[in-house]
Amino acid sequence: MNEMTQPEADTAYHFNVVRRAIDIIDAAPAPGPSLEDLARALKMSPAHLQRVFSRWVGVSPKRYQQYLMLDHAKRLLADRFTVLDTVAETGLSGGGRLHDLFLRWEAMSPGDYARGGAGLTIRYGWFDSPFGDALAMGTERGLCGMAFASEVGREAAFADMSGRWPNADYVEDMVALAPWVTAAFGRTGETRLHLIGAPFQIKVWEALLSIPSGQVTTYSEIAGAVGNPRAVRAVGTAAGRNPISWLIPCHRAIRKSGALAGYHWGLPVKRAMLAWETAAEDARNSA
Repeated sequence: MNEMTQPEADTAYHFNVVRRAIDIIDAAPAPGPSLEDLARALKMSPAHLQRVFSRWVGVSPKRYQQYLMLDHAKRLLADRFTVLDTVAETGLSGGGRLHDLFLRWEAMSPGDYARGGAGLTIRYGWFDSPFGDALAMGTERGLCGMAFASEVGREAAFADMSGRWPNADYVEDMVALAPWVTAAFGRTGETRLHLIGAPFQIKVWEALLSIPSGQVTTYSEIAGAVGNPRAVRAVGTAAGRNPISWLIPCHRAIRKSGALAGYHWGLPVKRAMLAWETAAEDARNSA
């Protein structure tokens, strides 16, 4: 196994610290642990924890706890609701550079998809992330899969992802995927995506890609954006089959009521993702 460079080791360490901190915060009853209690649980000094956490999340652990409250999605729906027709008019959707300015994507043809990945070599690897163990998969064109195992476990996550393209050849290769994964979580460099799905699924995923970070929309909005306003249930199913979680942001889709609804990798992961993005957006706006 290749040794990591010092920056890569630091990144993995920081991701792991934040992941463990989020786990503790998410599991604690209100009002949540103090900075001192959190630092003690992580065997760190409060000052060190505050620096590491604030660097990666953008706010202090205490502020982050507010974003993990159960009514956070409702507040997002009231304050940061995205109308997808408006987003489309600004030119942020489609195959070019998106609003995050670090992501490019292309879709596999329907015929290639129907062959179940035959002829594809899919590389995979496990990585630390702010949301627990992340399984990344990619072809030569870009990331085609990202799963999170904190709720379902590594074995189930890998079986789920590899079962989507049963005829592909799978090769473990963290090194090939590392630059894309680093860009995905650190927003440094460029991430490429290779969307492998049925035509309707890809239309839904494209609509999801147009939702800006730190904002949310509803499944009914997405149904309208893909030209079938009555297909709300089908949209929810397609979102649930999104193979590239986090980067295709199905976590930004919620119900009209403000309920989070289901999430393929577990609702705690969805809550953490929304909280992470809101914190980062607020930090940018206040800078």
